[in-house]
Parts: sequence; C-alpha cells; structure tokens
Amino acid sequence: MSSNVEPVRAFIAIELPIQIKAALAQLQDNLRTGKSVSVRWVDPEGIHLTIKFLGNVDETEIPPLTKALSEAVRGVAPFSLQLGDPGAFPNAFAPRVVWVGVEGEIEPLRTLHNNIDCVLTPLGFPPEKRAFSPHLTLGRVRDEASPNEKRRLGENVAKLKTGEKTTFIVGSISLMRSLLTREGAVYSRLASFELCG
Repeated sequence: MSSNVEPVRAFIAIELPIQIKAALAQLQDNLRTGKSVSVRWVDPEGIHLTIKFLGNVDETEIPPLTKALSEAVRGVAPFSLQLGDPGAFPNAFAPRVVWVGVEGEIEPLRTLHNNIDCVLTPLGFPPEKRAFSPHLTLGRVRDEASPNEKRRLGENVAKLKTGEKTTFIVGSISLMRSLLTREGAVYSRLASFELCG
C-alpha cells in the first residue's frame, strides 16, 4: 500500500556540545567585522559535523538504517576532537563556503565514516566519490557577493585563527532530519547511537 508521507531529508552527524557552538559563534562574529559581506551565516545552534548526507529517505527505510548504524558504531570507542583553523571552499581567493576544520583523533573518525559507508552501501546509499573532509560549515557566500567582498572575506578567513583549541569528546553519532523552511534548515534528531569500542 503506497503512503502519501513526505520523505525525510536525512543525514548522519556528530552533534556538538554547547562550548563548541559558542566558540563557532565567536568565529562568525570575528569574520563579520568590517564592511558587511553577502554571507548566509549558519545558526551556531544548528552547526554539526556531518559524516554522511543521505538525501530524501522514505520513512520505511528508517528502521533498517537505525539497525545498520547500531552495527557501524560497534568497535569504535569514544574519541576527542578539537576545532582547527578556518578555511574556505574552493579557496580563500573566491570563497563560496566558510568552514572550520577539526583536529585531534581523526583516525577513529575516519574508521567511523568507513564503517557507516560499509553498512549503508547494501541499503542503497553508495559512498561519496570525494574523499571525506571533516569540517564545520560557518556560512555560505551569496551569489550576489561582489569579487571585492569575496576577496575581503577570504583575507579575513586566512588571517583568523581559532585561538584556544577547545577539545570535545565524541561519544555518539546521530541520525538527523533536515526540514527546509524559508528561514533556513531546521534540524531534529531521529535516533542516537552510542559509541561502544
């Protein structure tokens, strides 16, 4: 029997503690200084470390997904990460996305990412073609931003350092829902999976 339920826009992420969100808000404030640049800044409350974007998922796919993710966390112990320095995609001369890197125990994070790819591929979620590049998105440059605005923003990004590298422990991953609204995306947790190495 077919259902008229809207598909769920879903992704897998590491949710961030409050002190990390505060540090990210401070970085955004530092980048906002000077002449305003056409950037859509991400609400720090909604910033998370995306491990895998799933796209539109039918609600009937959620139970197999949660079962697979329970398997993916097995054998991975909690680990620590910290904020790196800001950067820009594709580069600082013509930034389109402003982000902050993550440092620390990257190997367990890569293991977790690989485990997730392994358990989700049979469910129809193939691995990304691009290499996994863990980062936290601070903002996206609007199409109407002038070349000068982009250059100034790139210069600010290149000069800015995160400062004191706040460490946080990753003890779980979350299956998240992204609801697109006029004000931006609203995120909610569908399920959480404790790391159990």
